[in-house]
Amino acid sequence: MQTIPYWHVDAFAARPFGGNQAAVMVLDEWLPDDVLVKIGGENNFAETAFVVRDATGEADWELRWCTPTYEIALCGHATLASGHILLQRDGGERVTFRTRKAGILEVRRDGAGYEVGLPALRTAPGSSDVAAPLMGGNPIAIYRPQGAEIRYHIFLYATEAEVRALDPQIRALGALGNDQFIATAPGGPGSGYDCVSRVFVPGGGVDEDSVTGSAHSLLTPFWVERLGRNNLRAHQASQRGGDLALRLEGDRAWLGGPCVTVVEGTFYLTG
Repeated sequence: MQTIPYWHVDAFAARPFGGNQAAVMVLDEWLPDDVLVKIGGENNFAETAFVVRDATGEADWELRWCTPTYEIALCGHATLASGHILLQRDGGERVTFRTRKAGILEVRRDGAGYEVGLPALRTAPGSSDVAAPLMGGNPIAIYRPQGAEIRYHIFLYATEAEVRALDPQIRALGALGNDQFIATAPGGPGSGYDCVSRVFVPGGGVDEDSVTGSAHSLLTPFWVERLGRNNLRAHQASQRGGDLALRLEGDRAWLGGPCVTVVEGTFYLTG
């Protein structure tokens, strides 16, 4: 039997039961890929983050993430959660992670919370003829990142109320693949938010995500450039909900927010 330190963290949340849940697991060495995915399925959160000490000297830790069904290339909230756990446990002001497809990522302390730096992805007007009617509502424009291998779709709506009222055809969207479908709009009058969003990834086993860091790696440059100012406040209008501080710094989207540790324990791996 192998024992693995385990934490359950609510990321982008100031108190329990909000933000996005992530499991953080510290390994001595990498387990087989299929075992990592099975653990992700057992935890059944949007993502489980796995960290191993980095032996290359490029970063402090290696980092990988699994949904309940497959390994993904980038996850913001589980990176923030990993930084929270390691900085709480080991001390320090910053921690760096070497990833397989997203380069070197960093989590810094930021007041009472943290901020995570992700690669900023610019978008351009595009089309999503099959997905648009499945999302519903009346998007005024659709944007896609540059690079066909990046499977994101941004649907821009005129009002926050439209985004909140969406009832997408989840099963049909999931049949299109592991794409991420992002609905966004300016924050409503008096809301206190510059932008709002909802994010659906049914093909990846997450019908509606709670607070999605990777989506905000697109939404940060999208709204900074659209609004003509930096340092924005964003809200993801999922059932759990979560708030993010957004700023653009060169090729990095910095996403800020607090984290709460909900469970600390041991994962027992047998077999």
